[in-house]
Amino acid sequence: MDLYERIAEAAGYIKAADPRTPRVGVVLGSGLGEFAETVADPTAMAFADIPHFKNVGVAGHAARLVLGRVGRATVAVFQGRIHYYEGHDIADVVFPVRVLAGLGGQSLLLTNAAGGLNREYRPGDMMVIRDHINLMGVNPLRGPNDDRLGPRFPDLSAVYDPAFQDVLAAGLAEIGRPAHRGVYLALSGPSYETPAEIRMMAALGADAVGMSTVPEAIAARHMGMRVAGLSCISNLAAGLAARALTHREVLETGEKVKGDFIRLLTLAIPRLAS
Repeated sequence: MDLYERIAEAAGYIKAADPRTPRVGVVLGSGLGEFAETVADPTAMAFADIPHFKNVGVAGHAARLVLGRVGRATVAVFQGRIHYYEGHDIADVVFPVRVLAGLGGQSLLLTNAAGGLNREYRPGDMMVIRDHINLMGVNPLRGPNDDRLGPRFPDLSAVYDPAFQDVLAAGLAEIGRPAHRGVYLALSGPSYETPAEIRMMAALGADAVGMSTVPEAIAARHMGMRVAGLSCISNLAAGLAARALTHREVLETGEKVKGDFIRLLTLAIPRLAS
């Protein structure tokens, strides 16, 4: 069974459980999964039950797909994501995004917890992603291309839709938050970065660093979806703060900002759908 057929089988399973067509998909990053509990008229299913989905083994990721409504917008919320550092093939990492397109999804909002490189950022700030740097060492489009999914050489001049950036920035302003816009740099993980690596990334022009998002954004653009990206700055990167970095700090920051995060997504998603 080729990739196109696997996408169709997974989409068919989801359609059988809930025939609604999601206009917008949302991937919730580490510690940010509680937004899925606010979705109206929900239909929830475990990743483990959807054909060809891999399970998730990282704290802060519930590994569920929730279909429902945010305002008038029909939405597919991925409550957790599959990470490359867990040992999965990169094609499996982006498979949920491809299935979203197979369901008829047109727009994708990717969220993550990230380390802050920009010295103006503070833990708990949110950054609208305006561009990315891929230092993961992998690309989800490597290998034979299926023209039914997208072109062999997709343009990435504007991965993160400028109009969608404006929607997120306006939402941040409405809830009284700084509307940072910056460059997200992705590494494979799972170890955190060294101070020397952080200095290198800052010199390259990155404002935040994490271990996700970029492969999903590339796959989504390959399939013609419009993409928005949002980073929750969970901690200052290595060498910028006195204490050691831990995943627990990431989850604690997510807990502290969840109210504003939920308010922002509740405002933004209907606008992304329209």
